[in-house]
Amino acid sequence: MAIPAKQILVCQSFRLKGDPKGICHKQTEGFLQYIEEEILDRGLDVQVIATGCLKQCENGPVMVVQPENWWYKGVTSTDIIDAILESIEDGEPARDYLIE
Repeated sequence: MAIPAKQILVCQSFRLKGDPKGICHKQTEGFLQYIEEEILDRGLDVQVIATGCLKQCENGPVMVVQPENWWYKGVTSTDIIDAILESIEDGEPARDYLIE
């Protein structure tokens, strides 16, 4: 299996002892599957990873695109996910959603 060119980290709020905390996991139901399907449809070389808490609860839900290190806040809809995936295709961050 080849190493993907990029990774999308999706905060799922899990912390030590497996206790869910924060808001990200509460607001991202179904997002992982949607992202996976969109990646396949768009032919992107990207791996999706559900993470523990990314410690950005005030900005959540949070997604990060690596290796670019683009941190996105308020990812609450498929429209925002689409904008982020389009930014990967374009090679420029979706500035409206960046954590700055």
